[in-house]
Amino acid sequence: MTTSDFPIRYDSRFAPLATAFGLGRRRAGVRIGEGAVTVRLGWAFRARIPLSSIRSAGPDSGGVTGWGVHGFGGHWLVNGSARGLVRLEVDPPVRAYAVQIPVRLRELRLSLDQPDVFLAALRKN
Repeated sequence: MTTSDFPIRYDSRFAPLATAFGLGRRRAGVRIGEGAVTVRLGWAFRARIPLSSIRSAGPDSGGVTGWGVHGFGGHWLVNGSARGLVRLEVDPPVRAYAVQIPVRLRELRLSLDQPDVFLAALRKN
């Protein structure tokens, strides 16, 4: 199994602010490898989702109202843009960390630079 890295997509208006707050490109991204999808957005979010727990994955055309980390009740959005969104449905739910606090993760929405490439890599694993 190969390891593949995918950058979080950032809107040009949000990127400088994200970097200033430790959430920029150097501290964020998604990795497929070692039997899991690992997601990180600086200190604000981290999760390791076993590939066996991903029930569905696809493009997400739902709207967003902000950038960063947002969530409640197992549904989380990790984004730097309103474009390039994908949605992962997770069952059984896994533990993730939002601002260092453990949370339940059932659904994860992500903004990615190359959402189609990510989804194709996910299907191969």
